[in-house]
Amino acid sequence: MKRLLTLVALAAALTASAQVKVVKLWDNASAPHSNEDAGPQKEKNGNLYNTVDTELFIYPAAPDKATGQAVVVCPGGGYRFVSMPREGHEVGEWLSAEGITVVALKYRLPNGHCQVPLEDAEAALRYIRDHAAEYGVDPSRVGIMGFSAGGHLAASAATMLPEEVRPAFAVLVYPVITAEPGKCHKGSFDNLLGTDRTAGDEAQWSLQNRVTASTPPTLLLLADDDRTVPPVNSTLFYEALKRNGVKGCSLRIYPSGGHGGGFNPDRIYRTAWRADVLDWLGTHPNSASH
Repeated sequence: MKRLLTLVALAAALTASAQVKVVKLWDNASAPHSNEDAGPQKEKNGNLYNTVDTELFIYPAAPDKATGQAVVVCPGGGYRFVSMPREGHEVGEWLSAEGITVVALKYRLPNGHCQVPLEDAEAALRYIRDHAAEYGVDPSRVGIMGFSAGGHLAASAATMLPEEVRPAFAVLVYPVITAEPGKCHKGSFDNLLGTDRTAGDEAQWSLQNRVTASTPPTLLLLADDDRTVPPVNSTLFYEALKRNGVKGCSLRIYPSGGHGGGFNPDRIYRTAWRADVLDWLGTHPNSASH
């Protein structure tokens, strides 16, 4: 019986994975900028290192629940690796089953070339909007979600891309936001900007400084006991949103749960995180159907 159940589970997993479409956008040779990493790409426990090409893993929304929404998902990894399993593929499986098309982004790591990951996020946003009809997506309801350093990437897209390209909404999960000494996740900025960065570089990529009235509505989720990325990262961004009059935002700080792990329901409070994401996506004006 145990073997039968294992085979059934494996068949179900293969069926689910067969529905995922993989699109290669470009590599270092064909993209506008290179991260100057010669590769080859390496994998450890599902995490990807030395990424030199950009791929989209597209999880179409379940037809019976489709909302018309889509979200580009940026996994974390400190800009040192891309945490695809927990913060990419599992999110795609979960949200697509809830009617939201997911584009899990395997982006090129910066390797000190700060424009490269943002270039990939912009390309992913453009791709899903350009192919909206194919996936049953409303191009005006394409958002972005990011985890940890992927949260910094998602927030960069929400604040730094031209307004016509920016996502309609952002969901930032235990995000890296600021490069300010004493408040930052130093490793992320060492990898993004290099160890010889200037104070000007740090100010430019401290995203609370980039928020304007045109920044999209944002949901921030984090744990009070996060010892990897200080919670002040999220509060700085939320305060900036409020100073600039951005409506429909929400900041959810849970008592515990630490850092990492995506929406893994085995972690404390993560079931609540999932419910809060779905509630917010279903109610705020830039993501809900009218």
